[in-house]
Amino acid sequence: MSEPMPRPLTLSETALALRAGTVTSVGLTEAAIAAAALHDGALGVYLARFDERARAAALRADEELARGLDRGPLHGIPFGVKDTIAVADGPTTAQSLVHDRAWWTGRDAPVVARLRAAGAVITGKTTAMEFGCGLPEQDEPFPFPRNPWRPDLWAGGSSSGSASGVAAGFFAAALGGDTGGSIRMPAAFCGVSGLLPTFGRVPGDGCVPLGYSLDRVGPLARGARDCAAVLSVIAGGGLEVPFAEPSFGGDLAGLRVGVARAHHFPADGDPALPGVFDAAVSVLTGLGADAVEVRLPYWRELITTVFVTAAAEGLAHHRAELSRRWDDYGVAARGFLAAGALVSGADYVQAQRVRAVAQRAVDALFADVDVIVCPTASVGAPPFDALADAAGHQDHAGVFGKVHTPYWNGLANPVLAVPMGVTGAGLPLSLQIAGPVADEATVLRVGDAYQERTDWHRRAPDPAGYAARAPGGPVGTAQGVHA
Repeated sequence: MSEPMPRPLTLSETALALRAGTVTSVGLTEAAIAAAALHDGALGVYLARFDERARAAALRADEELARGLDRGPLHGIPFGVKDTIAVADGPTTAQSLVHDRAWWTGRDAPVVARLRAAGAVITGKTTAMEFGCGLPEQDEPFPFPRNPWRPDLWAGGSSSGSASGVAAGFFAAALGGDTGGSIRMPAAFCGVSGLLPTFGRVPGDGCVPLGYSLDRVGPLARGARDCAAVLSVIAGGGLEVPFAEPSFGGDLAGLRVGVARAHHFPADGDPALPGVFDAAVSVLTGLGADAVEVRLPYWRELITTVFVTAAAEGLAHHRAELSRRWDDYGVAARGFLAAGALVSGADYVQAQRVRAVAQRAVDALFADVDVIVCPTASVGAPPFDALADAAGHQDHAGVFGKVHTPYWNGLANPVLAVPMGVTGAGLPLSLQIAGPVADEATVLRVGDAYQERTDWHRRAPDPAGYAARAPGGPVGTAQGVHA
């Protein structure tokens, strides 16, 4: 009988271990570098690694902690950064041949600068979908991100490498971007936690845009408390995270939880989903919460506005380059962006009117409940061959019809995705916890309370499953390792 897999430490537990002296930042960073060197050929997590600079940052973090300078819970913690976010250590590619490599060169985006100021160790840039849109393409000259639970499965888009790297132990936390679900979808498929902050909470400067009125930057990590710790830094303060306390979430007595089921359980969803979701709701009610059935208003209309808005705003940013360098864009990106040409000015304006009406309706719903829970997706991670239709064309409708994240992007509300169980095949399933605008504190408290009673977020894939060369397509390899 094989030995059980050791349960990985959360970021918050690692922070406590650093202060107790049982681990060092140098040790954590060397372990992260070794894991990437051993397994990234199979997983395609990194576009670029900054091994030597990470080693220097880790040594500095240990020296500072030794002399009593404590920069907070991120001090000495290894981090990945999605390659749509500027990092001074290397160029930002947005996983595209088109993007100007001189853009923000030698500078950190404000979110990255805040991580460094908090003592975080930046290990490298992680893979994504091109410009944060579309589906994965194996014939592009970039590392191909895979799911550590099974390398023949999609890690989810577009923050693929960030989620896969957290799940595989390449770093304790990462930054991602979310325009239609690009933090929460890969978090769901890879079995980690991911937070969509309130719109405008986290600065987007130095982040390659897709949809200006939709884009948000947020954290991926093992647990809700970890996401809270990262948010407290990248948002510039205002949310204190008591990572040293035994329970951040506590009991939920008196909390009203809206339970949204409509539209989330299609006939072709995973058979395990209803029972897994009901069990998650039971955990919350067992903590003292009151469950109330709710129906999310303007469901189809709001999802439509997200795709209309993202396509139109994406084309506005890419119009000139798209006309000059059509063949340099990947099939998925150019197809999505070109669809923006079909959106009239009247369509765009109407979409924004619908978003405003829907926001008022959802705000009214939150007058009666404190949070709303629903599945993040109705299936586990799909295999790559399921991302195309019978004719071999990328099947956007088929894929995104089973992912329930875009609804929330049309609104300003914060939403947390956390692991809540597994499919019959043992793949992660995920719970979304949404809250009122600007109330990340309650969302994260509910997530942490749930994770105090469950261990889904502590489960990690077995490296034996991806230690061999990934099946099919190019093996993911970092484009460069920088000093």
